[in-house]
Amino acid sequence: MNESKRTLIGWMLSGLLATLLAFSASGKFRDFPGKEETFNQLGWSLETMRVIGIVEIAITVIFLIPQTAFIGAILLTGYMGGAIAAHVRVDEPFVIQFTVGVVIWIAYMLRRWDVVRLALLGEEKQKL
Repeated sequence: MNESKRTLIGWMLSGLLATLLAFSASGKFRDFPGKEETFNQLGWSLETMRVIGIVEIAITVIFLIPQTAFIGAILLTGYMGGAIAAHVRVDEPFVIQFTVGVVIWIAYMLRRWDVVRLALLGEEKQKL
């Protein structure tokens, strides 16, 4: 696969992730039936969920900016880890959160293979 096609697919995945995360964050600000009960079951207050929604949006924006995407991928991975922990704590499935965490890195790798290659191989090994 050539670089431009790989980068395009990476940006498409990143856009899909951003849409999914924006929808997730919007649920933390919108009212819906059973909202307080749902969040209480996870152990979060409505006010805390609003703060978490702001963090979710901010980290997603950081991931979408090319210059800060690597930091954004790391932060989103941590965010998904927290989401997984919240679901594990109340014995709920966490497949979606795990999958999103994996797709974050697939999207980033497709967008910036040079950075991933440097991280995996190190600068010295690339020169060989």
